[in-house]
Amino acid sequence: MQLEFHQLDRRWEHLRARQPRLQRRLLASLAESGQQTPIVVVVVPDHPERYLVIDGHKRIAALQQLGRDTVEATVWAMSEAEALLLERSLRFGRQETALEQGWLLAEMEQRFGYSIEELARRFDRSVSWVSRRLALVELLPEAIQQQVREGAIAAQVATRYLAPVARVNRDHCERMAAEFVQHHCDTRQAGQLYAAWRAGSRVARERILAEPELFLKTQRQPPAPPLTTHADALERDLDQAVSLIERARRRLAQAMPEMDGRQREQTQCQIETARRALDRMTQGMGKELEAEHAEPGATNRDSGTERAGSAPPRDRARAAGVAPERAQSPAFELLPRPGTPPGGESRTLPAANPGAFDRLQGESCASP
Repeated sequence: MQLEFHQLDRRWEHLRARQPRLQRRLLASLAESGQQTPIVVVVVPDHPERYLVIDGHKRIAALQQLGRDTVEATVWAMSEAEALLLERSLRFGRQETALEQGWLLAEMEQRFGYSIEELARRFDRSVSWVSRRLALVELLPEAIQQQVREGAIAAQVATRYLAPVARVNRDHCERMAAEFVQHHCDTRQAGQLYAAWRAGSRVARERILAEPELFLKTQRQPPAPPLTTHADALERDLDQAVSLIERARRRLAQAMPEMDGRQREQTQCQIETARRALDRMTQGMGKELEAEHAEPGATNRDSGTERAGSAPPRDRARAAGVAPERAQSPAFELLPRPGTPPGGESRTLPAANPGAFDRLQGESCASP
């Protein structure tokens, strides 16, 4: 049947939270295709020309915005309370939020006198579930609940962040809600603000609520600058590697008393593997330096003629001299010094003494 808007009683409209994005989609659909689903109403007792809206408040609002005069409706022949419970059980749309569920439960308890046990049975839930949602409605200030109904604050934000604040400090809850609305905070920003408030001291909480915009600016990390060269990428990787090694060194000192023989042996193998990888990097860099300085000395001298018996370039001597200062793995070979006869420093070092690792570990544990 067609009903005019003045015939509708919309007292239950406050049980729904407004969502602007979904409302815009509904408005566009009604403008393009017209009303496809009728609203649900029941006859108001003692007023046969009045109809109480059970479902369809958002469709009514959209049709009014489009300038329509009537709405398609279907009448359920049952009581107001039974219609509310039936409509809720038949709802196949989006999942209700805890706050919307609390609104309905509170109305059923206050207006129709349902007990908590009866509500739990009617909604097929536990008594604890009903009690938590009723407590949520009682906990949040009415002004904040009205902002949720109007869509200024998301119901999830009110449930997750504002309700816990209200348990601790009602004034802070109202101030935080006002900041959410003023700065148009999304769920992520609201969560950051709440987490900082929860972890802060009394003074810190006051500062956060006094200057929330400044706090949110500090949370916006600037994007990392793009790496323009391979050298930049290498520098970043080496910095991260040094940090990881330092962290592993500290953890090794803490873990040593707890490790058994098998774990120590496994740790030793992992350290040796990492050491061999670093040795290969050192070898590769030494070879590159040697290739760079192996060109004729004319490139570095004005005369164009290299003097006989001149000393080898300092870079090559340094590349060969650095490696012996630390313990070597069995497979590591020093770079040959020019003129070094076979069998000299270039030959493979003998296998490391098994006790050397224990001494090395001891030094790592003792180092700062």
